[in-house]
Amino acid sequence: MVAIIKAGRTHLPQLVPLFDQYREFYKQAPDRAGSEKFLSERMERGESVVFMAYLNTEPAGFTQLFRSFSSVSLQPLYILNDLFVAKAFRKNGIGALLLRKAQEYCRETRHKGLALETGVDNPAQLLYERLGWEKDSHCFHYFWQADNPLPGHREK
Repeated sequence: MVAIIKAGRTHLPQLVPLFDQYREFYKQAPDRAGSEKFLSERMERGESVVFMAYLNTEPAGFTQLFRSFSSVSLQPLYILNDLFVAKAFRKNGIGALLLRKAQEYCRETRHKGLALETGVDNPAQLLYERLGWEKDSHCFHYFWQADNPLPGHREK
C-alpha cells in the first residue's frame, strides 16, 4: 500500500537519502549533510512543501513544491521543483500519486496551478500529460547563471 504524507522536520532522516539520490541523478556529488541543511532550512523558513511516498512503510519517493506568484493573474502558484521515486520503487504508480497529491494541495490552498520544467528526453513527460499538464508552446524559458554560485551548488 502506498501512503503519501506531508513531510516535516521529523521526516528528514528518511527524506535526506531520497533527496541525495535525486541530486545524484542530476550528476551532483553525494552530500547528505548539505542535503539535510538545504531541506531543513526550506522547512524552517516555510519556503517549501514536501510530500513523501511510502510503500509498505518504506520511504519510496518525494516531491517538493516552492511557492511563487503570477503578477499577471495576481495569484500565487507552486513550482513543482523536484519529483523523485527511488529506483527500487518505480513502476508502482508512485510518481502519479505524488503528482496528484501536489495537484490536490494546490486546489486546497487556492493556488493558480503548478509549474514544472523537465528535460526534453525525460520519459515522465507522458505521465505529466496523462495527468492534465500542458506543455508550454507559447513561450520560452531562459536562465541566467551568476558567475559566482555558492561552492558546491549548481543549477540543474
